[in-house]
Amino acid sequence: MTLKRQLLLVSLLTLMLPWAGCEFIRETESALRESQQTMLSGLARAVADSLESYPEAFPPGTQGDEAAGDSLFGHVLESEPALDGYFDDWPLTRDSLAEMRGVDGPIRFALGTTAQFLFLYVEVRDRSIVYADSQSVLPTSTLRYADRVTLVSTSPPYLDEKLTVAAEAPGAVVAYLEGPADPVVQATVRAYWQDVPRGYQLEMRIPRNLLGTHLGLLVENVSDATRPGVRSQSFASRAPGRFVTRSPELESRAESLVQPGMRLLVTDAAGWRLATAGAIASGDAGPDGVVPSWLRIAYTALVEPGREAVFAEPDAQGREQQPYIQAGLDGRPEAAWFRSVASGRAVVAVAEPVALDGELLGVVVLQQGTDAILSLTNQGLTRLMNVTLIAMLVVAGVLIGYATWLSRRIRRLSVAADRALDPGTPVTTLPSADAADEIGDLSRSFSSVLTQLGEYNEYLRTLASKLSHELRTPLAIVTSSLENLEHEALDETAAGYTARARDGADRLRSILGAMSEASRVEELMRDVEVERFDLRAVVDSTVLAYRDAYPDREFVFDRDEGEITVNGSPELLIQMLDKLVDNAVGFSKVGDSITIGLEQTDGETRLCVENPGPPLPGRMRGKLFDSMVSVRSGGNDKHLGLGLYVARLIADGHGGRIRGDNVDGGVRFSVLLPAIPADTD
Repeated sequence: MTLKRQLLLVSLLTLMLPWAGCEFIRETESALRESQQTMLSGLARAVADSLESYPEAFPPGTQGDEAAGDSLFGHVLESEPALDGYFDDWPLTRDSLAEMRGVDGPIRFALGTTAQFLFLYVEVRDRSIVYADSQSVLPTSTLRYADRVTLVSTSPPYLDEKLTVAAEAPGAVVAYLEGPADPVVQATVRAYWQDVPRGYQLEMRIPRNLLGTHLGLLVENVSDATRPGVRSQSFASRAPGRFVTRSPELESRAESLVQPGMRLLVTDAAGWRLATAGAIASGDAGPDGVVPSWLRIAYTALVEPGREAVFAEPDAQGREQQPYIQAGLDGRPEAAWFRSVASGRAVVAVAEPVALDGELLGVVVLQQGTDAILSLTNQGLTRLMNVTLIAMLVVAGVLIGYATWLSRRIRRLSVAADRALDPGTPVTTLPSADAADEIGDLSRSFSSVLTQLGEYNEYLRTLASKLSHELRTPLAIVTSSLENLEHEALDETAAGYTARARDGADRLRSILGAMSEASRVEELMRDVEVERFDLRAVVDSTVLAYRDAYPDREFVFDRDEGEITVNGSPELLIQMLDKLVDNAVGFSKVGDSITIGLEQTDGETRLCVENPGPPLPGRMRGKLFDSMVSVRSGGNDKHLGLGLYVARLIADGHGGRIRGDNVDGGVRFSVLLPAIPADTD
């Protein structure tokens, strides 16, 4: 793994900073939220204790009442809607519409109240509207039948009345009041019937003094004027449920108890909302109130999400049935919290039961936003993420830049060290030698080693010529002395010693000749006169000479047909071939076949000498062509390893290269020279 990647992985450890910060925020927010829940629970308990002194404001007898779901909720309307059969001008959302099952589809309706009137809106799915006529307009008619809407109003055990509307045509219609006596037109009730695709819509305005404490809705769907229709009703029991609406007394009391930034809800024992006061403070996600999407995603991933904040909103149809409120309706205090996925705002809510003498009157619900604690909206996490993200990017960028700079210095040092080993371009000064760090120390150490190595190699390179020059005079003295001694009268023992000394001097003379040859070749390569000649003809005549010089070996010349032209010195190339052939003869046996190959390929001329014999040792493959290196065995001390060295000098001087390879049953030495096409001027 490169140094840059290692430092990049190390830089990833900086991710622990935002992780530790987010863990701290998560734990802090959880602790502060629990503290806030505890505070809200105490405050809600105090409000519940205060409301226990107003038992008359809570509807009686609703705890555990199976018909509590039959109750109808009256929304408080800030303005009166126009009676035109449409819901668009109601100051409510369509989520406020309650629903019951009808013959041709769901029936949706809503009730709203003002100081003096009750407003009723009904949407009825009806595939075939049957209008009333003179015989069916009355609700008690048994002659003919029509589609009709009835509002049942009771005050057990006294009042039991019905307000019925059966339209003779779309538009304003008359409402009939049924009671103990005959039905009469109720002039104070106004109604408007509006036909719409797939059914009709009805709006009514009723004085509140005409209504009892319990209300129910009946819708009769008639498909044939000669037969009664199918009746749908909002209550499952025999009598309608209680009509629930805002309690002015409880709402006034709640407004005096709620604190800024909080919302207070009061419900009866069935969960129907009796009072609402206050509002949850809006968050400040940003200057424009919009949370960046990437930050919201990160916040959702890092901080405990909770339930969606929409579940903390008051129920649109008036009955609070959230789990934590249901726990309060069961007599158990409960707390919950919610968070908006869109804005990140969190809301803490608690429910405290209101009871008197063991009887549950209702529930107090207190809600507050968590903008004051660590959350997305108070910018705590935003600042943390921004700072840690910038810090992480800066650290990673600095580390990557430093790693790039450091690896580039090391790479330059490595390349310079490789070039320093090239004998053609000796280098002793390496990059970063002036630096005061560890790389500078390493560069200076390498430079010192290369300087000493260069001096040593120069000494070895000139050693042969120096020895050849220095030993010639002493050798000449020894040789002349031995020659003079041979003319003296010597006994047999002295003559033997003299002969052995003469053999040693001859061997020493041959060694000095080989060393001089290597030095002479180096000088010749610098001053050689290059000529263009046919290498095939030169090698052909040389092979004939080898056959005469080594009659106990068989020489095979494998060459391409035609002229093979090269630039260089024929004498030096033949000298190079002599060294390779001498090496092949030395490693082969009597009767072996030595193959000399010559071929021309694309841009190169290949001259090969192949002989049977032992393979080249692997440990010596890279040193075969160095000076004074020999792989001969058997105590043959006549070879100093200069033959292949001379061959390499000649090959390099001609712009070529030489190599040795093991082949089946032997060894092949190949010389690759630049080729020149025969027809080139």
